[in-house]
Amino acid sequence: MTTSKSSNSVYLSPKDFIDSVLSLNPAIAVFDCDGTLWEGDSGYDFMVWSIEEGIVSRNASDWIDSRYRLYRSGTVSELAMCGEMVQIYDRVSELEVRKAAAAFFQARFQDKIFPEMHSLVSSLNDRGAEIWVVSSTNNWVIEEGVRSFKIPPSRVISTRAKVIAGVITSELLDVPTDEGKAESLIKAGVAAPDAVFGNSIHDAAMLEIARQAFPVNPTPALVQIAARKGWPVFYPDGILPGQE
Repeated sequence: MTTSKSSNSVYLSPKDFIDSVLSLNPAIAVFDCDGTLWEGDSGYDFMVWSIEEGIVSRNASDWIDSRYRLYRSGTVSELAMCGEMVQIYDRVSELEVRKAAAAFFQARFQDKIFPEMHSLVSSLNDRGAEIWVVSSTNNWVIEEGVRSFKIPPSRVISTRAKVIAGVITSELLDVPTDEGKAESLIKAGVAAPDAVFGNSIHDAAMLEIARQAFPVNPTPALVQIAARKGWPVFYPDGILPGQE
């Protein structure tokens, strides 16, 4: 365990991190996914991959490309962008997207899972903890991504669209990001989780409702919040501060 003089944040070693979590004996633990359970942005990468694979129409791919450019410039909000990255699958068979998500995650992200996080979730499962994940990435990728963590789809809160007769629609059912992550947890009956894990400022609201918050692989903005709140920080092996 070390303390950074520049940020006053406490940085946990892998052993201290896992020991700190398990010592809480959490009954309910909540995890963000992208950047927290695994490295990278599976939502964006799946969008690009599915466009390259021809799963979405050319019109939809052109539209989302222009929208993403506006998002990067700050013109389109995080909330809007996360929803629109799901709406591009409007009128596509959900079965087709689920199969694509499974192939995508296995090929592109299975090896990006942080071993320490997989080990922690396994230990929590063995202790009978109730594990939830909350992500602004689409539910198809997230449900596939947490399969090896033995987290059931019923405990996945993510951006999702209404499906009618097996066909995806443009009607959004949930887009959990920022304050919406905490709100979606509360709606699911998880108002006061024992431990919450996240990597970005978009996870700050749900970290706030935890008995103990654990920023994992945090962005600089979240490191600043962690320093003010006294939240201990953990970086998985091979990840440098500020890399994600």
